[in-house]
Amino acid sequence: MTDGNSGAPTEEPATAETAPPRRRLWFVLVPAAFALIAAILAWQLITGSSDKDELPSALIDKAIPEFELDPLPDYDVGLSSDDIRKGGVSLVNVFASWCGPCRIEHPLLMEISELNIVPIWGLNYKDQPADAVRWLKELDDPYTQIGSDLSGRVGIDWGVYGVPETFVTDKEGRIVYKHIGVLTRADWDEKIRPLIESLKE
Repeated sequence: MTDGNSGAPTEEPATAETAPPRRRLWFVLVPAAFALIAAILAWQLITGSSDKDELPSALIDKAIPEFELDPLPDYDVGLSSDDIRKGGVSLVNVFASWCGPCRIEHPLLMEISELNIVPIWGLNYKDQPADAVRWLKELDDPYTQIGSDLSGRVGIDWGVYGVPETFVTDKEGRIVYKHIGVLTRADWDEKIRPLIESLKE
């Protein structure tokens, strides 16, 4: 092709079909690499199998942060640090209605609740209260009490990275374990339940 003004040949822009072999390879490899990374991240999100669930927390072995949260609509009581301390060995679960992984772990939380071996305190994180209520009515409510952390301020004080997250607290009201991501049956059976039982001795 030539330029109408100068008569000099001009270059056609390279496409996947006209590019040299090495550049054509990049057209294939780059999207494939992105697809692979996306698939790995999706799998970790669903299974909770990322190493991030082992990230240490600066609050481990420290007293739980002081807080007092309002209840959700139609709930009589909210949640405070005093409630958790009085509850003894406990689970604190950070959740939201907009959180897909929270829905994945919810049936397990219901099972744990029905075992009646540990209270589960709910921290509803950056969620519209009415949405949270609808979500709990749909899926059922495993929580002993729930506090509405609409601003996310309390979650920040707890060192929350995102949702879901689950903490274990001891009889003295200290955080002894933090799990980031979906709580799986293996997490419960192999890590958290044995820890709870040892803390209750």
